[in-house]
Amino acid sequence: MTHHDPSRSIRLYGTEEPPAQERLLKSGPLSVLFDGANLRDIRMHGEEVIRAISFVVRDKDWATLIPEISDLSIEEGAGSFRIAYHAEVVSKGETFGYDVAIEGTAGGTLSYSGHGTTPTGLLTNRTGFVVLHPIEGVSGAPATVTHTGGDKVEMRFPVEIEPVQPMMDLREISHRTPLGQVVSCLMEGDAFEMEDQRNWTDASYKTYVRPLALPWPYRIEASETVEQKITLTMKGAPKATARQDGGDVVLTLGEAQGTMPPLGVGLQPEDAAAALPHADRLRQLGIAHVICHHDPRRGHDAGTLAKQVEAARALGAEAWLEAVVEKVDDAGAATEIRALGEIASGFGHPFATVLVSPAPDLKCTLPGSVWPPAPDAAKLYAATRKAFPQSRIGGGMFSFFTELNRKRPPTEAIDLITFTTAAIFHAGDDRSLMETLECLPHIVRTVPVIAKGLPYSVGPSAIGLRDNPYGEAPVANPGNIRQAVNFNDPRQRGIMGAAWNLGYVAAFAEGGAEAIALGGAVGPFGVLSVPTPFPQPWYEGNGELYPIWHVIRGLAKLRGSPILPLRSPAAGAVRGIAATTDIGTELWLCNPSPNATQVHLPNGFSKAAVLDASSFVEAASQPDLMDRLSPLESQTLSLDAYAVVRALKPA
Repeated sequence: MTHHDPSRSIRLYGTEEPPAQERLLKSGPLSVLFDGANLRDIRMHGEEVIRAISFVVRDKDWATLIPEISDLSIEEGAGSFRIAYHAEVVSKGETFGYDVAIEGTAGGTLSYSGHGTTPTGLLTNRTGFVVLHPIEGVSGAPATVTHTGGDKVEMRFPVEIEPVQPMMDLREISHRTPLGQVVSCLMEGDAFEMEDQRNWTDASYKTYVRPLALPWPYRIEASETVEQKITLTMKGAPKATARQDGGDVVLTLGEAQGTMPPLGVGLQPEDAAAALPHADRLRQLGIAHVICHHDPRRGHDAGTLAKQVEAARALGAEAWLEAVVEKVDDAGAATEIRALGEIASGFGHPFATVLVSPAPDLKCTLPGSVWPPAPDAAKLYAATRKAFPQSRIGGGMFSFFTELNRKRPPTEAIDLITFTTAAIFHAGDDRSLMETLECLPHIVRTVPVIAKGLPYSVGPSAIGLRDNPYGEAPVANPGNIRQAVNFNDPRQRGIMGAAWNLGYVAAFAEGGAEAIALGGAVGPFGVLSVPTPFPQPWYEGNGELYPIWHVIRGLAKLRGSPILPLRSPAAGAVRGIAATTDIGTELWLCNPSPNATQVHLPNGFSKAAVLDASSFVEAASQPDLMDRLSPLESQTLSLDAYAVVRALKPA
């Protein structure tokens, strides 16, 4: 075990890279957070009216390029504030520079303009403005849309997650906030359209530049100028006072609804050998299943599959198979599946559940595009059932919920629906990552529409991406930084990662998932350290525990227990779940914020254990840390950034 004291940044985030610094700017009732490049949390009279406005540059794999900012100027006056800066991005030797001007006034207007050129030319999937509308209180609300030709149309923000663009050919969107203010968003410089970003677990409706029906990637030539502008106009006073952050978060418990589902982890073939030496420790997790991934295009064969089954058995978990089918014709796919079934037969048919997907479905097909050739889904599932007669057969998508929503499987041919998610596809900052937890109830509301009565499983899911449906691969992260589309994200190893995973499990458990699988046993999505080709500061790779270990171990013990959902007037101020067990009512919660939070527990909770920055070192070597409950002196707890709490109300 490393003896030097890890920094607070390593403890919380797994990286020495500092979080984005947010500066609050105000002008009368208008306020914004400026994160050094973009605007977040735009409020009028204290109410969030727009979640974010960003000028983004994305490469051909949809990774957001991180700009280098210079010549930053911020002015605050009595009736207005102004921001100006120059930004440069680099992508594979090509550069793009742009100048930004932002102005907000006390009268309720906010303008944000961008002017950009490239001396080299730039290959990009998107360059320009993105506007995010919030989802809470906006989902289902009416909106007035002005098209680029000037026509006005009355529409609504979708309630169920919309697989295709709900609003297109946009010049302006006007809507009324939950507290009654009227917000108009004018977008100039190009045609804009909206996608339901809840598909990717982002807590927003995203309006973006350049319609997806146009070819991408596209090239901005050296002779071109990109010039765009967003103008917000906010009118009217709210009909009630917007809730302000601060003060105790008072928790209550709802009525019992459903039971805690089994928890599992994913396992990539390349990680199986590294997991086996730690099998005794990993068995202590108490996970129910291990999802073994098999993709013949990546050289996976009987040997790699055997090693994964060996690891699953060593962990004391049920083996599930996640099989990618390479052949795109029905006969070829059936032959391939039959051969895979014969391999599994040689292992004694270990797979209780078999999930299957054609290889082309691992990549995105944008709305309006032609789906690539693939086996008929019903025939593929029938062939799988024949090859694995003792297994439950699942279908859906190994990629994101987005693809499941766009290509829904024939439910009559399978036993359960499956999909995965990742938290940092569109943005890699801490605020966006934790906001994804706000979106999960919306996915939970939409999945039953797709499943048509079938149970559903989710995962293996993590903060980072195990694959990239929209490009060649996730982003390798040798610098150990926060960025969108990360493969190895540093927060997997920090207290923040434990908090996010707790919120993730809580949302899907309360939402009726039949099973939940988190990222992995070892590797970039793992729960303990092994030698890796990427940095893992402070950890030596000798089996030290990441904070997420304690969350999975604790929640896995609750399997089958009646769930009691958490309730609070301060929605989203804490995340978690409670369950009734033999020893009493057990409560797991986290502070999803980087700021300390006061939480008032429901009556009767008398013991607790806390996982936070101060217990990080101890947690790395003591697998039973959260079993050791201490008496509470008060029902009010002061929680540090991203702290996780296990509390008990004895029976």
